[in-house]
Amino acid sequence: MHLRQITAHNLSTFRHHYVAEISGSLGDLGTFLPIAIALAVNNTVSLSSTLIFSGLFNILTGLFFGIPLPVQPMKAIAAVAIARNFSNGAIAAAGLFVAAFILLFSVTGLLTRFANAIPIPIIKGIQVGAGLSLIIASANSLLSSLTWCSPSWADNRLWALAAFIFLLSTNVYRTAPYALIVFLLGLLFAIILSALASDLPSLTIWHPYTVLPTPHEWSLGILDAAIGQIPLTTLNSVVAVVHLAHDLLPNTPTPSITSIGLSVAGMNLLACWFGAMPVCHGSGGLAAQYRFGARSGASIIFLGVFKLIIGLFFGESLVGLLKRFPTALLGVMVIAAGLELVSVGESLNTTGARDIRKAGHGLIGNQAPEIGPMLSDYERKKRWTVMMVTVGLLVGFKNDAVGFLAGLLCHWAFEIPALVERVKARWEERRGAVRLE
Repeated sequence: MHLRQITAHNLSTFRHHYVAEISGSLGDLGTFLPIAIALAVNNTVSLSSTLIFSGLFNILTGLFFGIPLPVQPMKAIAAVAIARNFSNGAIAAAGLFVAAFILLFSVTGLLTRFANAIPIPIIKGIQVGAGLSLIIASANSLLSSLTWCSPSWADNRLWALAAFIFLLSTNVYRTAPYALIVFLLGLLFAIILSALASDLPSLTIWHPYTVLPTPHEWSLGILDAAIGQIPLTTLNSVVAVVHLAHDLLPNTPTPSITSIGLSVAGMNLLACWFGAMPVCHGSGGLAAQYRFGARSGASIIFLGVFKLIIGLFFGESLVGLLKRFPTALLGVMVIAAGLELVSVGESLNTTGARDIRKAGHGLIGNQAPEIGPMLSDYERKKRWTVMMVTVGLLVGFKNDAVGFLAGLLCHWAFEIPALVERVKARWEERRGAVRLE
């Protein structure tokens, strides 16, 4: 799709569904805000640079891809940086190393070859595992600290329960702008709490600065954070997000593996030098924004403009306000994203799966048939088992690479009987040829 067509698609979608697009643009804040705040409070990243550069990347992503592709934190790096209280230079070094790795694999074509070689059940497993991980993380990190009346009148289990009931109602009333309503309510509560504490944001113009990691920071960032982030970025932020975009938006051209890889590399090779948080494109964020109504790049362009403005003019003064945004509401938004991502697993054995759709294309007119005549019970069970092994080990070890390797081993184990039969057939052919001679 050319830029002119993408622009027309964005404008048309926003013009006819602007409420849904705005609501959808806020869907990934449940992941973005807690991590950005935690890193900014520790002075690990600059909140203003993070908002400005992520906003700029939101705008460019929406303009070039035309889908609600998120710009979200690199979670493995963020987790280590928060736990180890990284400096600006250490987290920048981690982001730059991952970006250089993804750039190398993208321009050489190795990333595309790798993605094409992964069986679909494993990709589905990574997506479902990521969704379950979001739900578990929300329950453990955001919602577990709440009681029925604390930590405040604006942030407790009652509000979490109300937000969850509202979320369930959107399964019936799909057009309700859930994320927009919840965000505005949470923002109102945060403003009231900040006003009572005399800690409202003030006009603070962005003063950019550069970060040059020292040799020690390079070593610390690469060895302790970047190496663990590479499998997550490759599998979830490139491979899984491309497949999810194809599944959720089949009528919109899907970005290529290479283009997504170059996007991830470019964002971090530019922003990390200015103290911004390392970012990527994640399947969880795409699922969240889709769940809350986003269907085009216009949604994240809107979000990008919003981030850009508040980052330029308020920046670090927003930390206090954002810290007071109710975790009860953020937690339920994260759960909603997880549930949307988990739901993609149901298409594993239907024509919703890319490999089945390709295999069946053209058998019945111009449409692929349902799976009945295409997959045997054994094939369905095999695919389901591979997906669930991937999910189970990914969630259990909290590591995408472990889940991927476990799913791959399971897939190969199912291929052993066929491999043995092929070896036997070749052996018989050779024996027959020897007899003829």
